[in-house]
This record gives sequence, structure tokens and C-alpha cells, in this order.
Amino acid sequence: MQRVALYPGSFDPVTYGHVDVIRAASRLCDRLVVAIGLHPGKTPMFTAEQRAEMIEKVCAAEAAEQGCEIAVVTFDGLAVEAARKNGATLILRGLRDSGDLDYEMQMAGMNGVMAPDVQTVFLPASPQVRHITATLVRQIAKMGGDVSAFAPPLVVEALRAKAAKH
Repeated sequence: MQRVALYPGSFDPVTYGHVDVIRAASRLCDRLVVAIGLHPGKTPMFTAEQRAEMIEKVCAAEAAEQGCEIAVVTFDGLAVEAARKNGATLILRGLRDSGDLDYEMQMAGMNGVMAPDVQTVFLPASPQVRHITATLVRQIAKMGGDVSAFAPPLVVEALRAKAAKH
């Protein structure tokens, strides 16, 4: 039986924190579905297509080395529904700190009631990426700061290009 996991998030932009979770996840499953959440009330910096392309270019080769296939999809509803739609029995969530744990435990509890057949698995962030958030990376980039310590070079270039247009 193939083990399929769903890793939901906005990935706006993809950071080394996301890469860290994907790296760990690729050792746990045969197929990892990276699910980009679309929220009508939010205006992302990058389109879903741009985010998907970044994830594939940055993560697919390394995951394949671990024997894991990566698929990137979008969803606009509940993560548990996206998991079911994509055949995933696991939802993976990265944890940076105790604040993340509190929130993610609540989500895991709610998801567990709605979809008892889908298990949430928490992956602790590596110490070198615990401080990274996509929100802060966006803010620093918008203000002209150097984000090369927080995101892969492909993403840094895309952020610079966006900043130059504004």
C-alpha cells in the first residue's frame, strides 16, 4: 500500500522552513501532495501557479532521491477534504514553537473528528529554520531586505523581481 501524505499551506513564498518539512516528509511517505490553499479573502504575493512551480523546482529532485514522489495541487476548502480527494491518510504539519503546537493541536483535534481516517503528523522544524515565517520573508523582501538566508535562491530571485516592480 502506498503511503500518501498531504502537506497543506499557503507557501507564499516557499521558504527554507517549508523545504525542511518537505525534506522530512519525503522520508515518511511514498507520495507527498503539497496542497496550496486558496483563500478568496487573501491576496497572495505569488499566484498559485508560481508557487507550485517554485515548490516543484526546489523540492522534487531531493524528494525523488528519498523515493518520494511530489505532487503539487491547489485546494479551497478543508484540508481533510483535500486529503481525501488526493488519497492521503496523513496530514503533515510543521511545528516551529509552542505557539504552533497549541494551534495545530486544535486543528488536529477538529480534523480528527471530521475525518477519523486521516491522521495528523507533526514534524518539528530543524533548529536552523525555526525562526522563518513566510509572512516575515515577504515583509523583509517588500522593504528591500536580503532574504537569501530564509528562502532558496530561485525564490529569492522571484521576490527581488516582485519588489522591483513595486
